[in-house]
Amino acid sequence: MTGSGVEAKTVTENETELVLDGGFVMPQANSFGHTFRNYAAESQRQGGVENFYRKNHIYQSFDFVKKMREEYGKLNRVEMSIWECCELLNEVVDESDPDLDEPQIEHLLQTAEAIRKDYPNEDWLHLTGLIHDLGKVLLLPSFGGLPQWAVVGDTYPVGCRFDESIVHHKYFKENADYNNSAYNTKYGIYSEKCGLNNVMMSWGHDDYMYLVAKENKTTLPSAAMFIIRYHSFYALHREGAYKHLMNDEDVENLKWLQIFNKYDLYSKSKVRIDVEKVKPYYLSLVEKYFPAKLNW
Repeated sequence: MTGSGVEAKTVTENETELVLDGGFVMPQANSFGHTFRNYAAESQRQGGVENFYRKNHIYQSFDFVKKMREEYGKLNRVEMSIWECCELLNEVVDESDPDLDEPQIEHLLQTAEAIRKDYPNEDWLHLTGLIHDLGKVLLLPSFGGLPQWAVVGDTYPVGCRFDESIVHHKYFKENADYNNSAYNTKYGIYSEKCGLNNVMMSWGHDDYMYLVAKENKTTLPSAAMFIIRYHSFYALHREGAYKHLMNDEDVENLKWLQIFNKYDLYSKSKVRIDVEKVKPYYLSLVEKYFPAKLNW
């Protein structure tokens, strides 16, 4: 990781595409021909996506999140390597994502390779691209087979007011916390600049992978852990909500997350990656930053 501040690469725009200086082309349309993260567009998946968020917003309460963190924080389900986990994701499709219908392993490598091309010296960021979604194994029977609404989708703080910028906000009205005076104010149980590390986030693959990396003593830098934990926190890094809870370290790390998000979002394409060709490079990064086997 470079020691100086973060400077985003120049972006040029025309009617059909966005291009980063490093050569990575960000298409304007997703796999279904719609703009990215368009939750109103008509497509074969939109009805399912909205129903997903209805359940997510009703059931993701403070008590539910606390229970899930305690249960999955034990990391007592399986012992395996990072790459073994990557391979497990081949059968996972994220129902909350209106842009993607490819197996997750394709998206992980598309993201990592696009970052690698533009930021060749930031190997920690390449690895973060590869592993950021590994927590989606929570959907698999061996990890409890959690419902989609408890694994994927946008994340947001619990324990304080649900910001109106959160997609499909209307469904929060049925959440147990919505009318709870302890949780429904701007700060709720938190305080000004308390730091996101002290904020409870809705439960899902982000927080789970963060716990796995942290408890298995990864040597990834703080910015990588921030990206893993908050890459689905669109209310923050896209809408600018909840910044009153951030401390100085969060502010610095957010710069890296916003760079990362361009690749996470726009690399969802039909371009196939030669897995065997790139595998040795990523295995070397795994060895650098993680133990051979991890508790999950």
